Amino acid sequence: MRTLILFLLLLAGIYFVRRVFVRTSDRLRKRQSRPAGGERMVACAHCGVHVPESEALIVDGIGYCSPEHQRLHRDGHA
Repeated sequence: MRTLILFLLLLAGIYFVRRVFVRTSDRLRKRQSRPAGGERMVACAHCGVHVPESEALIVDGIGYCSPEHQRLHRDGHA
């Protein structure tokens, strides 16, 4: 009976150690697959908040965080 319990504990230990190694290797793989460079940030001409270039509204070379801020900046409102 004692041998059976020790054998089951050994199997459980191997199972949990294997899970830890698999999770660690998955995390490393995910970390390595990320793109190396980040996206360029653009400052809003109205409020100064920085937004990713893909989300910014660019009008005549000037960046805005939203259409509302583009309108306010164009109309001269603070």
